[in-house]
Formats: sequence, structure tokens, C-alpha cells
Amino acid sequence: MAMNKLLLSAITTVHRGLFKLTRGAVGANLGGRPMLLLTTTGRKSKQPRTRPLQYLRDGDSYVVVASNGGNANYPAWWHNLRADPNATIQTRKGEQRVVAETANEDERARLWPLLVAYYAGYQDYDDETERSIPVVVLRPQ
Repeated sequence: MAMNKLLLSAITTVHRGLFKLTRGAVGANLGGRPMLLLTTTGRKSKQPRTRPLQYLRDGDSYVVVASNGGNANYPAWWHNLRADPNATIQTRKGEQRVVAETANEDERARLWPLLVAYYAGYQDYDDETERSIPVVVLRPQ
């Protein structure tokens, strides 16, 4: 079942704040998986929007999943990246500018099993929703 929006919002706010405050000493790893802060430009507000996301490395790129916890709607950060693919990520190693691309069919077919092996919840989310869950590749600029 998808997580309550209010609870998720509170957790996200605390996680983002601790990550920023400690430069990733707290929050750069969650449940044994690395986390990053993705900062996009709001498609409507044009203001920076930051969201903590777990990621998988693929060469020099960072791979994130627009699962939105299995909810029917795409996450706002995904809509923001579609409007402006230029973004910034922060990892424990520092900040980096990236360009986001939704994985094409072949890339998704290669990455999806790796992502599910990395975090089985992605398959649960995929089973819960009728929408296609985008795999997003963040390529360093």
C-alpha cells in the first residue's frame, strides 16, 4: 500500500534537512542503499525543488526510479525533469550538475532487473500501479 502523503512529506523534509545540514554524513545511506538529493526546477513555480532519492550507479551516471511509492501519479520531480532536464544532485561526495533522460526501452530492459535486485520494492510498486514506472538516468554534465 502506498505511504500516507502527510507522513511521507514529513519524512522527506527531515531527511532532506539532515542530509543538507551534515553534507550527507546523515542521510546519504538509507537501509543500506545510497541516497542523493535531486534538485530540479519547478515546472510551474520555477523555484528549486529538492527530493531525496535512492540511486544505482551505472558507469558515471546515476539511475533513479520515478516510482512515487507505487502511487497512481508520477512524482512531481519527474514532471519537473520533463519540463527542464537540467538538475543538480548532491551525494556524500558533493554537488554535481546533471542532465536527466528517461531510459529508452533497451536501457530500461537492461536496468530494471538491476534495480529490482537492488531494491525489491520497485517490483511491488510496479505491480501496484497501472502506469509505467520511468527509469531516469542522470548523466553528469
